[in-house]
Amino acid sequence: MKKRRILYLLVTILSLAMVLTGCGTDQQNAGEEKLKVGFVYIGTAGEPGYTYAHEQGRLYAQEKLGDKVEFIIQENVSDTDDSCVAVMQSMIEQGCKMIFTNSYGYMDYTYDMAQEYPDVVFLHCSGSRSSENMLNYFGRIYQARYLSGIVAGMKTETNKIGYVAAHPIPEVIRGINAFTLGVRSVNPDATVEVVWTSTWYDPSLEKAAAVSLLDKGCDVIAQHQDTTGPQIAASERGKWCIGYNCDTAEIVPDSFLTAPIWNWGPYYADQIQKVLDGTWKSENYWGGMEDGVVALAPLTKNAPEGAQEKVNEMAEKIASGEFKVFEGPLKDQNGEIKVPEGTVMTDEELLSFNWLVEGVIATLPEN
Repeated sequence: MKKRRILYLLVTILSLAMVLTGCGTDQQNAGEEKLKVGFVYIGTAGEPGYTYAHEQGRLYAQEKLGDKVEFIIQENVSDTDDSCVAVMQSMIEQGCKMIFTNSYGYMDYTYDMAQEYPDVVFLHCSGSRSSENMLNYFGRIYQARYLSGIVAGMKTETNKIGYVAAHPIPEVIRGINAFTLGVRSVNPDATVEVVWTSTWYDPSLEKAAAVSLLDKGCDVIAQHQDTTGPQIAASERGKWCIGYNCDTAEIVPDSFLTAPIWNWGPYYADQIQKVLDGTWKSENYWGGMEDGVVALAPLTKNAPEGAQEKVNEMAEKIASGEFKVFEGPLKDQNGEIKVPEGTVMTDEELLSFNWLVEGVIATLPEN
């Protein structure tokens, strides 16, 4: 009888312990907060272009991470003043512990915010500043620009190619130079004329810049801009275009050739997961075609015969490291050797690019 009472007591205690443990788990789950992540965008997330590419990456991360993360997004934030500061402060007040800012012009503001809020992780796209709680990230889009230059060089009939560019900073200069090297690798007689817009995002101004190039006889238009304005200009004039950021073949199907494009999804998912795991570190990122963060959009029916084969050949060599876009000999606009034969420009040199290669028609205005 006594043994039976002891057994009953043990069962009761065990059952109570299990109930309490279960309640504790439920309370813990109920009390767990999602990681709040902010995205500050210079453009419109739903409009094909630069910000659209970032938004597709965010959506990929959202799908991968599910209900562990809550996103707060702010679109159309100017990068010509301190508008982004108030946006970031609002995100932090709403509980964001991680903030992505996607425009070069946000760099200094993001850095200052990182100093003010050391418990928040900041990731800035395309800049050069970093700290313990801030990194900068970008991709070697110049690799895909080189490939797009091959297509443009094979397509042009006038040997005049236009390029609508935003700001004369190293990122943009790298792109112009890589594109031109691609063009002249298959068509040494072709030139690339640049018009600067001094803005990342202005559809009407970008379009007007493209029109000015078309008026000069350019029959292919490329761009380093955030919208499809230059592509629409080329389409309306019955000429060809190389897009940027994402595949916009459906918008200008009769003019579109290809485009250097972004695939931010895996990187975004990885960085957010590291914050969730508590393993995040401030490690700057500059991935290339081998990582899949940059690529060339599929060539359309408008692409010239033989272009696909040439692009495939060079894409494989770039991804494997066999071919380096900025390997000498490279000359500047004046015909002076800037990179000797057998020499490859270092990342430090690429990140401070301040000269234009032979074949580019442009001047570098002061930024």
